[in-house]
Amino acid sequence: MKRILTTLIISTLLLSHNVHAQSTFKFGTSTSPDGQTILVDKDGFIINGKHTIPVMGEMHYARVPQSDWRREIRKMKAGGITILSTYVFWIHHEPEEGVWNWEGNNDLRRFIETCREEQMPVVLRVGPFCHGEVYQGGFPTWLVTKAQTDAKNYKLRTTASGFLKATENLYNNIYAQVNGLLWKDGGPIVGMQIENECRGPWGYYSALKEMALKAGFDLPFYTRTGWPKLNGKEVFGELLPLYGDYADGFWDRKLTDMPGDYPAAFIMKDTRLSGVIATEALGTNQDTKMEASDLSYPYLTCGLGGGMMPAYHRRINMSGREIKPLAICKLGSGSNLPGYYMYHGGTNPYCEAHTMAETQASPVTNYNDMPYMSYDFQSPLGEMGQINETAYHESRLLHQMLQDWGEELCTMHVDTLSEHYARRGSFEFHNDYVRILNEGGTSYVTPRNLRIGNVTVESATAEPFCKTERTTYFVEIEGKKPIFSINGKQYTAKLDKTFKVEGHEFCVLSRKKAYTAFKIDGKLMFAKHKGVLYKDDKDIVEEYWTEKKLSPKASLNKDEAQLREVKMGSQKVAAMPVEADFIHAAEMPLEVAATDASNQFVKISYKGDVARVYADGKLVEDNFWNGKPMLVRLSDIAGKNTVLKILPLGKDYPIYLQKEQRQMLDESKDGFLLSVDGISILTRHTKRIK
Repeated sequence: MKRILTTLIISTLLLSHNVHAQSTFKFGTSTSPDGQTILVDKDGFIINGKHTIPVMGEMHYARVPQSDWRREIRKMKAGGITILSTYVFWIHHEPEEGVWNWEGNNDLRRFIETCREEQMPVVLRVGPFCHGEVYQGGFPTWLVTKAQTDAKNYKLRTTASGFLKATENLYNNIYAQVNGLLWKDGGPIVGMQIENECRGPWGYYSALKEMALKAGFDLPFYTRTGWPKLNGKEVFGELLPLYGDYADGFWDRKLTDMPGDYPAAFIMKDTRLSGVIATEALGTNQDTKMEASDLSYPYLTCGLGGGMMPAYHRRINMSGREIKPLAICKLGSGSNLPGYYMYHGGTNPYCEAHTMAETQASPVTNYNDMPYMSYDFQSPLGEMGQINETAYHESRLLHQMLQDWGEELCTMHVDTLSEHYARRGSFEFHNDYVRILNEGGTSYVTPRNLRIGNVTVESATAEPFCKTERTTYFVEIEGKKPIFSINGKQYTAKLDKTFKVEGHEFCVLSRKKAYTAFKIDGKLMFAKHKGVLYKDDKDIVEEYWTEKKLSPKASLNKDEAQLREVKMGSQKVAAMPVEADFIHAAEMPLEVAATDASNQFVKISYKGDVARVYADGKLVEDNFWNGKPMLVRLSDIAGKNTVLKILPLGKDYPIYLQKEQRQMLDESKDGFLLSVDGISILTRHTKRIK
């Protein structure tokens, strides 16, 4: 356990500050068996007496194959994630009342044990309501049925006796799985989130926390989502409010670019509340004014858009450039915990009775139609663990800076704030990038009177990256010559070359070189391929992916393909196709030879409305076309009768497409899009480096 928070620990804090932190918030045991401590004060986290800025990333264990957990956790750590957050979806674990499933991909205990072995701290998000674009927000159908037939006793998300009793049983069963794996036991579970996106009342939150404590969840901290604003007052210090912001949202009802307040996610601002989260449920005029009590908490986030899912009615296509400006705007505004939703995508478990994803047709959380299987989320690490290069590396470089300078920054308060610029002590935050509206903008951090060793960097047109024993590394800012003012003298750096000032060594990496640079055990190492470096038990491992184009053995048969009549669903947005609609899909057999099925994936570049892949008649993958290809695990289809089905996309379908995709559709000669443009095999390689 001694190494579990190595990546979180940054500097020293006075003991009196620790006492203040303990007396401010009403949390559980802060000390592990080997004497490590986790405390919270008004600025943020204090780890082993040292202020730090952790980075939290979401991955859902039940949406990732168990065989992949360890490798994907290591890749998250390599990306700078220092806390892993995960939902415990009730519907996955108790599909029938009293019948629990903790096996396979649902094996929560094994997942937490894997996190412990990989020294990855965990925050459990236990609901009972989770959302997470899962069917009925995670509520099992048997519970929803009781709420419909006996509202007095089972009304969802209230203090109704039957509902609370069922939730208490849920908490007890979750605790039984993780007993012995809490922080106080030497385990990795450091915190938990109570409920999700809930207005209260506070009595409901109090009842849930009391049940969690009674079940045994004695933890260093407890959280809630800071949105929406609570109805009524809270009891201060019981639950840390964590905030969020998104570059765009599949949930929006409008079919236009960046509607409402989405551009405001890309400016520095003095409010922690976002006006764009869950607008379909919470409304488009959400109150973002901060209360004085809210400002007495540290500014922490759990819902920064590391990507975004496409819904059927809104086909968002993320470039990967969005994640860094989002984080920089929050850091510049005073936040001390970037928390990403999602950081790693996944795949919904197959359910024969119904989709396991959110849908307009369900009785609860029925605002949007989502893919049945895919939950890729266009995250830094995608559904299959693929590295989305821009999002992964741009955020990773920023996270490394937070690891190496987090102590200084954590206690530096905002002293200058405007929409595109903020200063916190020795760091300046810049951003004028806005998704779609100003794609040519830039986002970066620069030093201002930053002390490094025996010298002071008064200014630099390069971004701080990391510190090693000999050298301080920076990264070039696109379009700017790297010029430094150090101890009153000016220096122009040559990219990827070191220069010395009074015995201290500096180096500015080109962005291309920085994408291959990973700090491991205090040293900077460079990947030889375009991929990721991470540690296993003995060696450094380099993971990289290659692509081989295939010549399909058959073409797409369009004989049965028909445009369908797209109707509005219950929430008055376009309803996705159902199984019967695929009788009129174009079809193509997929015959792909596997040489290493566990590490190979089929990449299908296509145009159309919705694509599905069936193996021996079972749905294994689906995709709402947004201009990007779909991926399919070769292990899901190897040796099986596999068919690709694609529905045509009509010009008059009431869905949102971004400019590039809309132009393709508008220019189509047939009045619709329907094609397979290429099929490739992606192979994941791992190479050990002694």
